[in-house]
Amino acid sequence: MNQKANNLLPELNEQLNFINLEIDNRIERCEKAIELILVAVQKLKIIFNNDHNKSEEREIDFFKNVKPKFTSKLIYYNIIYKIEAQMPYGGERILKKYLNNELEKIKRYFYNNHDFNKYHRTGATYLDNKYYVRGKIDIKLAVDSFFFEADHSFSTSHDFKLAKILAHDLVQVYIEDRLRDIDYKVQKEKSQREPNINLTWTASKVALIELIYALQTEGVFNNGVADVKDIINQFEKSFDIDLGQYRRTFLEIRGRKTDRPKFLLKLKDTLENRMNNSDERT
Repeated sequence: MNQKANNLLPELNEQLNFINLEIDNRIERCEKAIELILVAVQKLKIIFNNDHNKSEEREIDFFKNVKPKFTSKLIYYNIIYKIEAQMPYGGERILKKYLNNELEKIKRYFYNNHDFNKYHRTGATYLDNKYYVRGKIDIKLAVDSFFFEADHSFSTSHDFKLAKILAHDLVQVYIEDRLRDIDYKVQKEKSQREPNINLTWTASKVALIELIYALQTEGVFNNGVADVKDIINQFEKSFDIDLGQYRRTFLEIRGRKTDRPKFLLKLKDTLENRMNNSDERT
C-alpha cells in the first residue's frame, strides 16, 4: 500500500513544478496547485481503502510518513493563496509589515505546538501508536478541533497536525523569500537611481576649494545657510578627496596679487569659448 502511495508523490511534484514554471500569477498558481493536490489525495485515499490487510505498523507509517506529505502541500498552497489574495497595496514598508505579521503567525503556531513539534523534529516514536493509529483519541494530547470534523476512516488524531507543521515550515521559507525579494527590488531601484560611474576630481585641490567658497558665498546650498565646513565634508565624501587645511588655502587664494579667483575666471573663459564655438557651428 505505502509503496503505491509513495509512487503518487513524484508525479504530483512534477505537476506542481510544471505549474510553477508555467503560471506567473501567484494566486492562479495556488488555485491550480490545490486542484491537482485534491485529485492526488483522492487517489491516495482509494489506495488506502483498497488495502484490507493493514497492520498497525503499516498504518503508522502511512499516517506519519505518507499522507502528511500530500496534505501538507494542500495546507501550504491554501495558506499562500490567502496571503497573496490579502496582500495590501502599498510601498515596501507596508508590504514588509504585512509579511512580517504573517511570519509572526507561523512562529506563534510553532510556539503553541511546541511539544508535538519537538516530538516530530527529534524523530521520537514512543507516542506513534496514539498519534498515527485511527480510533485512538486522547484529548490530553492536544487534538486539533479539525479532527472532530474529519473522516475518521482516513484520519488519525495527529496526521493533520503533522501536515500543518510541515506546511508551516514551507510557508516560513516562502515569506522569508518574499521579504528578500522586496529588499532586492528596493536595492536594485536604488542602485539604478545612483550613478554607475564614480567621479574623481582631477583638477587641483586649490581649484576645488576656490569653487566651494564661491558656491557657499553665492548661497546655493540650503538657502544660503550651509556652513563651508559642511560643504567641504560633502565634497570630500563625493569625490573621495582630502582637502586638508582648506581655510589656510583660502587665505592663500585671497593673498594672490592678480586674478584672485583664478579657477573661476578660467571656467568663465572656457565656457564662453564653448558657447562661441557652438554658435559658429549652428
